[in-house]
Amino acid sequence: MDDFLLPENEGDLQDQIEEVEALASIYGDEWCVIDEASRIFCIKISDDLEEPKLTACLQIILPPDYPSAAPPIYQINAVWLRGPERSALASGLEDLYAQHAGESLLYLWVETIRQFLVEKSRSSETVDPSEKVNMTAEEEVDDDDDDDEDAPDFRALKLNTEHFHLFTDRANDEEAPPIKHGNAITDRRSTFQPHLAPVVTPRQVKLVLGKLYENKKIASATHNIYAYRIYREDQNSFLQDCEDDGETAAGGRLLHLLQILDVRNVAVVVSRWYGGVLLGPDRFKHINNCARNILVEEGYAASPEEAAKSGAKAKRPKSRKTK
Repeated sequence: MDDFLLPENEGDLQDQIEEVEALASIYGDEWCVIDEASRIFCIKISDDLEEPKLTACLQIILPPDYPSAAPPIYQINAVWLRGPERSALASGLEDLYAQHAGESLLYLWVETIRQFLVEKSRSSETVDPSEKVNMTAEEEVDDDDDDDEDAPDFRALKLNTEHFHLFTDRANDEEAPPIKHGNAITDRRSTFQPHLAPVVTPRQVKLVLGKLYENKKIASATHNIYAYRIYREDQNSFLQDCEDDGETAAGGRLLHLLQILDVRNVAVVVSRWYGGVLLGPDRFKHINNCARNILVEEGYAASPEEAAKSGAKAKRPKSRKTK
């Protein structure tokens, strides 16, 4: 681990290690380690109903002086979470930190978000059909069998096909940006292939997805995971979003990769054709390796060797989720 990542207070590091171990034990496969050295994690949270209707991904960075002197850095990814609701939830998390300053509080944050989901799913609010599509695509498959986590989610694939027109609507005749296709990785009969396109608006992301789905081979992929980041210079911030397409937590991991590499104005899609053999965590490694390779090839990111030579990174603009 790099020296600058070590907490000044070794007690903080020990507290973080113990808290992460406890959370991994409590939440199992819902808890994901994105980058252990940089203390980056995420957890998928759903309401507690028999058939989950709402999900959210809590992405967390533990700073060196957490929990003694600083709160976790966090981002909540949920396509349906907007405006006042997002502000209210954020205020609730900040209030919890104020009440428990100096203590480990990630479990409290996760359960607060879960209770928020339960209350919202029980409310009488209606959700736009387009939002329902995205929420369903992020739902987990049945976990009666532990191996199901790696199996294709054909429910999500069916829904994506039914709503294909959402991606192919070209009412304004805008052309899709040019798309580059990267080299495929094959492991135990599963194949992963990355695709990349420059984008400056969320509309262009939809055009890219629509163009890709015109390719029958890509449309037949078990999962088409994507993430994008768009830099808004006037606000010094990012528009960003991701989609699992049935491969639970893959979209959030892919978005984290784009954030860590500090890329901008680009959308990356990774197609996976499931080969019938479970890959476990290796599938996430292949998805991110594919994405990193094409980002380096197209000049959006430095190779690991170049990054090591370049030293410190410039300060990043703040990020915000697309609304």
